[in-house]
Order: sequence, then C-alpha cells, then structure tokens
Amino acid sequence: MFSNRIIKRILAYFIRGLVLVAPIYFTLLIIVRGIQYLDNILPVKIPTGSQEWLYLPGVGLLLILGGIVALGFVFSRYVPQSFFGFMESILKKVPLVSLIYYSIKDLISAFVGDKRKFNQPVLVTINQQLDIKKLGFLTQSDLPMLQLEGYVGVYCPHSYAFSGEFYIVPSVHVQLLEHLSSAEVMKMIVSGGVSVK
Repeated sequence: MFSNRIIKRILAYFIRGLVLVAPIYFTLLIIVRGIQYLDNILPVKIPTGSQEWLYLPGVGLLLILGGIVALGFVFSRYVPQSFFGFMESILKKVPLVSLIYYSIKDLISAFVGDKRKFNQPVLVTINQQLDIKKLGFLTQSDLPMLQLEGYVGVYCPHSYAFSGEFYIVPSVHVQLLEHLSSAEVMKMIVSGGVSVK
C-alpha cells in the first residue's frame, strides 16, 4: 500500500517533469537541426596546417542569411520589375520547372511577403446534417477560373503535420473569425485543439 503510493507519486513527478522538459527539448532539437542543416549547405572551413581544417559552426548560416538579405536589397532597389516578369515568362515555358517554381513561390508568399494568404481564419461547415465544422484559412474569395458563383477556396492545415487540404465550398458555409488572429488559429489547428486559451 505504502509502496504503491510512492510509485504513483514518482510517476506523477515524472509526468510533470516530462511535460516541462519534452517541449523545450524538441523545440531546441528542431532549431539546432535546422541550423545545422542550413550551415552544412555552405560550411566554412579554414586550413590550419597539414591536412587539418578549422570548422567554424554558424558562419555558413550567417553567410546564407546575409546573402539572401543582400539579394533582396539589390533586387528591390536596383533591378526593375520588368526583369522579374521576363525571367518568370521564361520559367513558365519549362513544364516541370514552372510547376515547382510557382508552387514554392506561392507557398512562401502565402506565409510571408506582401501577398499573404493565411491571414483570414475561417470556420467551415463540412457536414450540414451533423453540423461538423473545420478551422481553416480563406485563400480565394472567388473562383472565376472554375466558373463557380458563390464559392470560395479554403485551406485547412493538418494537425502535427506540414500538410493540409484545399476545399471549395459555398460561401454561405464559411464563417469569418475576425475576433481571432491567424497565429492563434494556426496554433490551435497544429496542436490538434490542445493549445486553446
């Protein structure tokens, strides 16, 4: 009886410790692995003697980030927009390259930049009979290319994954969540509803 209480108490302390340590550990692990991956793209090694090299961790990552900032500065200040249009018109003619290029460009533009798409959280009624709803983001307020009047495009991310589904639904089944920020809704979706205030 006494030993059971001790075991239960130790188990409770272990679970509390796990809840405290695990998120910190995995957050740091993901950040460190991401930095290592980017740093290995452009590793900086300095020769120190006979067949010995001094590896400077983090310098490659700084060079990559600095290069991206420099490119952004040069292309926004000195390169005309017509040059971008010309380059993209060439890329459009190459089938596989254009698919990859525009998919990545649109995905990055949806999260950052001037044309963000995941900034309007919505609640979508998926099943009217059971009144089942799903959280997502309004990405297209009209769909003239599909010739659908009164329909909108909604992207619903998956929980605990870097993926999601795109739904075309009647606009009457979409409720705007103007009282919530995009970050709050994304955190709620990604956490499977656990991170709710």
